Amino acid sequence: MNIYIETHGCKLNQADTQNISNEFLRKGFYLTDNIIDADACIINTCTVTHIADRKARNALRKAKSNNPNCLIIATGCYAEWAHEKLNNMPEIDLVLGNSSKSDLVENVINLLDQNNNEVNTFSLSTIGQIHRTRAMLKIQEGCDQICAYCIVPTVRGRERSVSLIDLINKINQLSLEGYKEVVLTGTQLGTYGFEFTNINLPILIKSILRETSMERIRLSSVQPQEFSVDLLSLWENERLCPHFHIPLQSGDDYILKKMRRRYTSEEFLKSLEFVRETIPSASITTDIIVGFPEENEDMFRNTILTCNDAMFSKIHIFPYSRRPRTSAYYSDSFVDNKVIKERSKRLETLSRQYQQQYLNELVGTSLKVLWENAKVMNSELYWTGLSDTYSRVYTKSEQLLQNSISYINIDRVESDYLIGTV
Repeated sequence: MNIYIETHGCKLNQADTQNISNEFLRKGFYLTDNIIDADACIINTCTVTHIADRKARNALRKAKSNNPNCLIIATGCYAEWAHEKLNNMPEIDLVLGNSSKSDLVENVINLLDQNNNEVNTFSLSTIGQIHRTRAMLKIQEGCDQICAYCIVPTVRGRERSVSLIDLINKINQLSLEGYKEVVLTGTQLGTYGFEFTNINLPILIKSILRETSMERIRLSSVQPQEFSVDLLSLWENERLCPHFHIPLQSGDDYILKKMRRRYTSEEFLKSLEFVRETIPSASITTDIIVGFPEENEDMFRNTILTCNDAMFSKIHIFPYSRRPRTSAYYSDSFVDNKVIKERSKRLETLSRQYQQQYLNELVGTSLKVLWENAKVMNSELYWTGLSDTYSRVYTKSEQLLQNSISYINIDRVESDYLIGTV
């Protein structure tokens, strides 16, 4: 039987999808990328903004429209948050939030059984069906920080870490399955291990380097106040990717305080300086929320000034979205949507300039790339992959490069990616 899975949102959701996919494969199912062929469709939803909510509902309706005989299952953060609303949608057969994800596969099997579908549950060696290059590995989830705008603590719960020995075993299994890179994901990576004795993020990374053979290890996101000498000194090991996603959210100190972020703009810039002094090759990306309540033009300009000082390689821009059960939801000073759109466009222009400048600086250098797949461009076959600094790279080659790591000489920039020669 065929399972179609669509994932929305963050790397944590991607990690959950990977676990669900592997469990289905181990139970004798097949994965399909075509909803028409699916017996069951799973939408792993996001709820970080109202746009993400709408995207989830549209995807669920579209799935049922494209395949009326397919079972439709909603899971993820939106399913956790809007369980009753989704249950009332006629297109949906089953709603399972994050708290029920561990039981999702068994629930789907039971539902298929009830619908008189013949379900094979024997063990098959079909793990190879998954596209194996980069694995998302959840090391913790939940958040105790309670930022004023964020619904994540509501839908992901309190912070909790996965045990170190379980993570080591999972990484070694991923290596056996052929993965060349693991991305350590979570909501608050920097607090990993807080509930264990003598365990933290640096100790976890040291253990991974010592006890696994995974060729590349990447962090998904780290808060600016969580960098230490102990952590960054580990990047002397070339297996660790020199890319850091460090969320700024705002470059204005008043807004940062209203958001309940735990740093000032100056402290943020000092963290970036510390990273770059320790790891000169590091690329740094960020998140920014535009139009948080009370943000005026001067405050937005402060964000632009902070970004100019930070010189990110890319900015991920999120127009502020009012989320129920967050303190910002109850503000009496919201920014007009037209103003938010205009400011977002200005910041997008700035982000493109930063990205172009960063990519241009890489021309003439050599980057280490994990090759993913082949793609036809201008009637020619190119291989594409991600560098250890998280830049998209293309090359023409007659070699079979898929799921291999090699150095590439960067020749030029095309749009938002690099072209080079192996």
